Formats: sequence, C-alpha cells, structure tokens
Amino acid sequence: MRLLKLALISLLILFVVSFGVSALLPSHVLVSRAVNIAAAPDSIRAHTADIRQWQGWMEGMTDTSVHIQSATQAVIGNTMVTIQSVTDTTVVSLWDNHRTAPQLSTLRWIVQPQQQVTIVQWQFEQKLSWYPWEKFASMMNDKILGPMMERNLEQLRRSLEEKSK
Repeated sequence: MRLLKLALISLLILFVVSFGVSALLPSHVLVSRAVNIAAAPDSIRAHTADIRQWQGWMEGMTDTSVHIQSATQAVIGNTMVTIQSVTDTTVVSLWDNHRTAPQLSTLRWIVQPQQQVTIVQWQFEQKLSWYPWEKFASMMNDKILGPMMERNLEQLRRSLEEKSK
C-alpha cells in the first residue's frame, strides 16, 4: 500500500512539474530558412505557387505516397497540403496531418534589385495546444524541418538559376 501511494504521488508530482515546465515553453513555433536566388520573382512564383511544379525542387514529391489533386492541393504521405493564397510576393499553404496542430507554410520572396537577387524565405508556423507532450515535441521542429527546408531551397535555387542562364 505504501509503495502504491508513493508511486501515485510521484506520478502526480512528475505531471505537475512537466506541466509547469511546458507552460514556460512558447505556444507558437516558427522555423524559417532563406536563400538568395539570381532569378526573376515571376519564375520563383511559377515554381512555388503550383504544387505540380514542386516536383522539380522539393524532396519526396515524386514518391508514390504523393497524390497531387490539383495546382493547390495534394496529399503528401499522411499530410494534406492546401495552398490558401498566392500574392505577388507570397505563397501561403496549410499542412495538416490530423495528428498534430496544422502548420502554416509561407514562401516569401523579397526582391533586391541593387544586388540582382531575390531572397526566398520559407517558414513553417505552428500554434500549439497547452498539452505538455505537444510542446516538448515541438522543440525538435527546427532540427527536423530546418535541414529539409535548406535542401529544398538549395534545389529550388539550382533549378531556377540553371533555367535563367
């Protein structure tokens, strides 16, 4: 009986401490990467605003688990990707895998005419619930998403700069 009481109290204290620590973590996570591309903004928009064009620069888009339904919607593995808006300088898409909070992806390009390059910035934004496990899991977002974003942006840069030569 003593051991059971000790175990229950220990679990309760562990839960309270983990909840307290998670309350100190932000409920909004942003992972961002950028690359300079020597290409016109129109060609960047053409490659990023249409999901069908992502196959030329995004890893895994030729995989059998990818089902492109239209220019604005695709299922990538277990994730539904929907382009929500396209402007002169941004492409905003929602990535929803139904297990965690949806992520808002923004591809933004900033023209630098004096340097003859366009800065392409890609960011994933996720709003988290109060659940401690969700906040602790989000601590790895930068390590998981960051390298993938860097590789894809580098592939986009190579693809666009080869076409502009």
